[in-house]
Amino acid sequence: MKQWAEKRLESNQDAAVLLVDEDLEYLESIRRMIEGCGYSVNACNSYTEGIHQMESGAYDIIVVGQGSCNFEGRCVLECATAFDRQLPIVVVARNVEMGCYLEAMQLGAVDYMSPGLSGSEIARAVQAHALHRESRSGGAGPEPSTAGAISRRFAA
Repeated sequence: MKQWAEKRLESNQDAAVLLVDEDLEYLESIRRMIEGCGYSVNACNSYTEGIHQMESGAYDIIVVGQGSCNFEGRCVLECATAFDRQLPIVVVARNVEMGCYLEAMQLGAVDYMSPGLSGSEIARAVQAHALHRESRSGGAGPEPSTAGAISRRFAA
């Protein structure tokens, strides 16, 4: 199951990000921010398509929109953690939902970002989590993560 992730980390290509969110305008703005950091981004506006893309591609990090308070993005999170428990998944919420936050973190998300954060802050989180993944796979010590800082912003 982890072969797709290992294949990606062994290649010399730029890190790849899968971005999944139903809001096309928001999806496009976040995609541009993350690409500006040098990442290759595959964006889709359907959770079902996101799962299909995840299963057929090799990604270093996944950024998924929460959806509504029903947490429709959960399906992508669950499939991703089933593939590779070490794959960083960042959940981006449009509405602050403590229940969704707790569920996302219990399901294996590395971060849950609140709605007030800008695209550049999301891009910085992607960089931090991608670096953390690279350091774990490369045998070096872990890099500092923004998860605590972003979670504190959410709780404030």
